[in-house]
This record gives sequence, structure tokens and C-alpha cells, in this order.
Amino acid sequence: MSPQARAERFLCHGCWLVGVVHLPPRPAARGLLIVTGGPQYRAGSHRQFVLLARQLAAAGTAVMRFDYRGMGDSEGAPRGFEAVDDDLAAAVLHFCRVVPDLRELVLWGLCDGASAAAFYAPADPRVRGLVLLNPWVRTPQGQARATLRHYYLERLGEGAFWRKLAGGGFGLRASLASLRELARQAADARHDNGLPERLRRALERFPGRVLFILAGADLDAREFSALPQRDPDWRALLASSRVRQVSVAGANHTFARADWRAAVANHSHDWITSW
Repeated sequence: MSPQARAERFLCHGCWLVGVVHLPPRPAARGLLIVTGGPQYRAGSHRQFVLLARQLAAAGTAVMRFDYRGMGDSEGAPRGFEAVDDDLAAAVLHFCRVVPDLRELVLWGLCDGASAAAFYAPADPRVRGLVLLNPWVRTPQGQARATLRHYYLERLGEGAFWRKLAGGGFGLRASLASLRELARQAADARHDNGLPERLRRALERFPGRVLFILAGADLDAREFSALPQRDPDWRALLASSRVRQVSVAGANHTFARADWRAAVANHSHDWITSW
């Protein structure tokens, strides 16, 4: 028998939330809840969440994907990623009700969905694992550093950049002004929102396992990758035996190509079924 895809709806503070459960004939005891990120709904960019759910369900893992309040087909007012704990709690409860074989869950999230999952996980003992793709740790300072290092410095090594400069097709004055502004922001900690530290503390409180999947050509992933270079607490966390980190070479933020999406799905499946 093939997995079934069932439309579901459930309440969160008086609002109906809409989701889809992908149910294998014999679901494993560990299921996966997809946590959307940014202005996305349950299908995901390039239908990534649909394709991931189908692949994992075909391999025996029950998967649920859903819309927060105010997103997609769900009722209510939109809210930011740090205000969706109640939505996640409602989704976890409903998922476990409709798939009674479940004994534990993995939360899977991209971008600020990854950060939302990490903030929620320590408070729910049913959550035993996290798959976090390009976690959102954006600060003005971190973004400026990542742009300087991975955009400007890399462009200096490109032949096309020097040919454009020699041909007069490069706005040198404007680029130098932009470079100076980025350097100023990189050195200015006054507007640090504390997000990286709050995320680290949440992950330290979470006793389960964590898989980070980072896109090789994404500035958000590179901003995250820079954290252990500057912070010994992040280095210690990422060196923990319960934490694993993999990279998908060349991939952009939403893993837009089929081979990048396949790599994400394979990493996710292999890790979920390895413990």
C-alpha cells in the first residue's frame, strides 16, 4: 500500500489551522513535523515540503505539514516566528492524535522556521530531534560580516569582476561607499538583537539530537557558520556528540534545484532513521 495524504484541520485559540498528514501503511514510532518559515505556506518553496513529506512517508515516516495562523488556508492574524509556540503545540497534539503509533517527533524547519522549531523544542518532551536548515540568526552586524566575506571578497577572485572594472562598467564610487557602510555595520554591535545567543541557549536546553543542513551558497547559512568562529559557546555546542552538521554544495537558500532538494531529503531521512 502507498502512503495516504490526508487533509486535516485543528484549533489553535479559536482559529482553525489547516494541514496535511502523510501517513504510511505502517508508520514508524518517530514522526516528522515540518515547520514553515518566512512568508510560506505548507507546500514550501518549489513544493519542497510536499516532495519531502512524500519521500519520507514512502520510507515509513509519518509527516505532517501545516499553516500557522494567518498563513495559507489557516485562520487568524499573521505572526512572527518567535510567536508561533501555540501553533506548534496545537500541531504536535493533533499529529499525535491522528497517528497514535507515534511515540516521538522530529521538527524540521527552514530559515526562521528552523529557529521557531528550536525555540519550541525544549518545552515539549515529545520532540526528540531537530532538523534545522539555514537557521535564521540575522543581526545587522552578522549580515554585514557575511556580505563582506562571502560577496565582496569572493568577487575579487572572479575574472568577470576585473574585466567589468577595466571596461568601465563598474560603479566604483558607489561600491566603495557601500563597502564602507558594510564595514561600519560589521563593527557596530549596538543593534545586535541577541538572536544568535537566544537560539544557542534554546539548543543547549534541548536534550535531543540536532542536524544542521546548510546551503553552500546562502548568506544566511554563512552567517550561521560564522558563529562558532567568534563564540566559544557556539563552538562547544556544535562539537557536541548529539549535533551533526552537513552542507549541500552550491545550493541557494531554498534549495531550488531538484538535486539540492534530493540531497536535503536524503540527509533528513538517513539522519532520522539512524538513531
